Amino acid sequence: MGRLFGTDGVRGRANADLSPELALSVAVAAAQVLLERDRSHAPVAVVGRDPRASGEMLEGAVVAGLTSAGANVVRVGVLPTPAVAYLTGALGADVGVMLSASHNPMPDNGIKLFAAGGHKLPDDVEDSIEAHIAEGLTAPRPSGARIGRVRDDAGGADKYVEHLLSSTGQALDGLKVVVDCAHGAASRVAPLTYERAGAMVVAISADPDGLNINDDCGSNHLAKLQRAVVEHGADLGIAHDGDADRCMAVTATGDDIDGDQIMAILALAMRDAGALTENTLVATVMSNLGLKLAMADAGIRLLETKVGDRYVLEELRARKLALGGEQSGHIVMPAYATTGDGLLTALHLMARMATTGRSLADLATAVRRLPQVLINVQVGDRMVGSTAAPVLDAVKEVEAELGGTGRVLLRPSGTEPLVRVMVEAGTHETAQDAAERIAATVRTASPA
Repeated sequence: MGRLFGTDGVRGRANADLSPELALSVAVAAAQVLLERDRSHAPVAVVGRDPRASGEMLEGAVVAGLTSAGANVVRVGVLPTPAVAYLTGALGADVGVMLSASHNPMPDNGIKLFAAGGHKLPDDVEDSIEAHIAEGLTAPRPSGARIGRVRDDAGGADKYVEHLLSSTGQALDGLKVVVDCAHGAASRVAPLTYERAGAMVVAISADPDGLNINDDCGSNHLAKLQRAVVEHGADLGIAHDGDADRCMAVTATGDDIDGDQIMAILALAMRDAGALTENTLVATVMSNLGLKLAMADAGIRLLETKVGDRYVLEELRARKLALGGEQSGHIVMPAYATTGDGLLTALHLMARMATTGRSLADLATAVRRLPQVLINVQVGDRMVGSTAAPVLDAVKEVEAELGGTGRVLLRPSGTEPLVRVMVEAGTHETAQDAAERIAATVRTASPA
């Protein structure tokens, strides 16, 4: 059996790679691992999902698996991933389970697990769960009164919304926002949250039918939101993905604002409020060089991690820092959330607009995004970017040409036979030319 857990849980095509049998096995194993660690009480699990049709099937399997192993289940229904993480902590649960494939298309689904307190599951616990599954789940099952019970918590959404609103204390009166809910998990709670904060809200892509999640909408497809913001004369637009752990934005004139720019706006706001611990922001190596330059100008240190929100989270927790995230709009504010939270991010972004009286476009000028070109090169050896002399020489040549006005990043895909060649430069033409030259060298060094 290959490794089940990726950087964001177990994911695959529902009813194929991610079958009900696998979902049941993961749930049984998770409950058994928890019982091994603490037999003082029956573990409690919070279970939520996004509105994908397959989530109904997988939820049944997960609940059956957990209860069959002696865990009690609190079902919270369709809610964003960060809501499930929050409720795991707020309800004192031992584990949280979210069924979602985030921004992926509808046929996919996933199982995200949270430890007590709503934190990402540690690697050693994931390893133990996988070991239990590989061994065939041989531990004895409870019977009689020791079988787990299930209850529904219809108030979970309200608890989550109250938590979000308490994080800023800033009324958004006078702001008009269009929110694209991606026909996903935030279709009800995102418009409700922003309205209760005082904003005038126009909701689009907020009618999930189980099949339309992320379909030409949400944080990965901004065109509809850009049109709607202009048509409605809104001050800004907010786009979430299917499980609402991401936030992208759009200015009043329809220009897109990515995670790097949002992080810069929030970092400056937190610095001004004395809340940016060690005057430090955490981002991945994929963040635009423009963010690094802007933070340096503002006297803010930028720490870079490997690509993946779990690495940002690890750095934030290890150093007890206050803000981090990814260019994709997955932004973490540990004072209020244990994982990326798109609604929390949007509230704090709009609060900055309200307190300063500045437009989103004006606030975003803090970062001048350098043109960025990314080419995925199919290869025979994914490590060619760090081992082949011709490739290393090509990279050095481009870096010498760019000097301090750009950068080069070669990154092997974690799941495919690809090398990702990324170049940033002062102009798109320069970045494109450099990326194509390096990509050609990579292809020659390791043909697919």
